[in-house]
Amino acid sequence: MLLYRMLHSAKTDTPVPKDLEISGFTSYAEKVRPGCAFVCIKGTKADGHTKAKEAVLRGASVIIAEHMTDADAYHVLTNDTRTALALMYSNYYENPADEMTLAGVTGTNGKTTTTYLIHHILTACQKNAGLIGTVENLVGGERLPSRYTTPGPEELFYILRRMADRNINYAVMEVSSHSLAQRRVAGLYFKAAVFTNLTRDHLDYHGTMERYCEEKRRLFAQCEYGVFNVDDPYYERMADAPCKRITYGIDARADFRAADLSLESAGTLFKLFYPQGECDVFIKIPGRFSVYNALAAITACYALGVAPAAAADALSKAEGVPGRMEVIPTGRDFQVILDYAHTPDGLLNMLKAVRGFSRGRVVTLFGCGGDRDRGKRPVMGKIAGSLSDFVIVTSDNPRTEDPARIIDDILVGLEGQKAPYVVIENRKKAIEYAVLTAQKDDIIVLAGKGHERYQVIGDTAVPFDERSIVADALAMERGD
Repeated sequence: MLLYRMLHSAKTDTPVPKDLEISGFTSYAEKVRPGCAFVCIKGTKADGHTKAKEAVLRGASVIIAEHMTDADAYHVLTNDTRTALALMYSNYYENPADEMTLAGVTGTNGKTTTTYLIHHILTACQKNAGLIGTVENLVGGERLPSRYTTPGPEELFYILRRMADRNINYAVMEVSSHSLAQRRVAGLYFKAAVFTNLTRDHLDYHGTMERYCEEKRRLFAQCEYGVFNVDDPYYERMADAPCKRITYGIDARADFRAADLSLESAGTLFKLFYPQGECDVFIKIPGRFSVYNALAAITACYALGVAPAAAADALSKAEGVPGRMEVIPTGRDFQVILDYAHTPDGLLNMLKAVRGFSRGRVVTLFGCGGDRDRGKRPVMGKIAGSLSDFVIVTSDNPRTEDPARIIDDILVGLEGQKAPYVVIENRKKAIEYAVLTAQKDDIIVLAGKGHERYQVIGDTAVPFDERSIVADALAMERGD
C-alpha cells in the first residue's frame, strides 16, 4: 500500500513521497512487521516515541511521529499522531463512514439506552441501521462483542466497513469522552450528535470537570445537528459549538419538550410538544431519566429525517436495554433489577425511579470500581443510604486496588444515613445474601455491573453473570 494514500487528509509537517510503499502500519512496536510504518502514540503510561528504535529493529521502514526520534528511518512528522492513525485506518478501509449517515451520542449517563432507542426507531421506520456501543455492536443481524464504549480506530473502521458492505445506511454509536480525547473518531462527521448530560465521572482520567466537558464538546465540532439537553447545567457550554442546534427537555423551554409525565413501574407516558405539533409517547422503561432518553432519541431521529409521531409510535414497541433497569425474573414475591448505574448521578436517578413504584423495601447492592475516581465513592454511599431501605456494600470491578479500601471510601458516605447496611466484599455472596434474605414486595437493585458478564480482579476479567448468580441463589432458596 502507498503511505501517501494512507495519510490522505492527515496534516503532516514533512513531505510524504507519493511512491513510498509500506506493508502495513501499527502503533504497537511488538506488532511491527518488515516494511511497515510505526505510528508513535503518547499514552497515559507510555510514549510510543521511545519505542521507535525498537520498531525499526523489528523492520519498520517509516516512523510517523510528533517529533524526531533516535530511530534510523524516514520520519513523517505531524502535530497529532492519534488523529493521523484514525485517518489512516479510515483510508485503509476505504472511508466507510462516507457511505452512511452517522448519529453519535455522548454524555455521562444515558448513552447506551439512547443509542438503542435511536437504532430501534430507525429500524422500525424501515431504515437499515447498525449500532456501536458499550453492550454490543450490531451489524445487520450479526452481533459482535464490545470491549469499549467506543472502539479504537482499527476496530471502529473495520466495523463501519462491514456495515457499509452490508448496505447499512445509518450507524448509531456511543461516543465516549475517552474516544474524543484519544481522537478515535477523528475524521468522522455526524449528521446528528446528542448530548445527554454531564455529571461526575472519569475524573481519574480527565482530572477536572472542565476538561471532561471540553473533551465531550469536541463531538459538536464534527456534526451538522447538535441535539442538546437544555435542562442540564452544562448545556450552554456544550451548545457553544459550530453546529445547528436542536434542544430537548422537561423543565426549560425546548424545541422538543415533555409534559404531563406519568411515571409507573410498567413504563413512562408523557406528552411531547415539538415545533410541528404534539403527540403522546410511551416507553416501557420506568423513570424520569427515561423521558430524557426518549426525548433525545426522538429529537435525534427528527434530525435524521424521521417524523416525531412515527418515532413515538416506534418507541411504544421498544423493549428494554440489557442491563438498564432490567428485571430479572424470580417467580417470587419480590423483584430483582439489574442496572449499570456506576456514577453518582446514575445511581441517584435509578433509585429515584425505583422508589417511585416500590411497595416494599428498596434494597441496594453496589460497589465502586477500582483504579478510578475515589471522590465519587462516598457520594454514591450517601445516595444509596438516603434512598434505600437497606444497603449491601460489596465489590464491583476492583481491578488492581484493594477491595476493602474501596469499601472504606464508600462507608464514609453511608455514615449518618437512614438506611442500615451490611458489608459483604465477595459480590457473589452479597447477591446470594440479598436473594436469600428478601422480604415480600422487596425490590433488590443490583447496581454497577449491568450488561457486564465479568468482574475485573487485578488485570483479569473473571466470568461473572449476575443473572445466573440470582438464578442459583433462587435455587438455593428452594433447596434444589
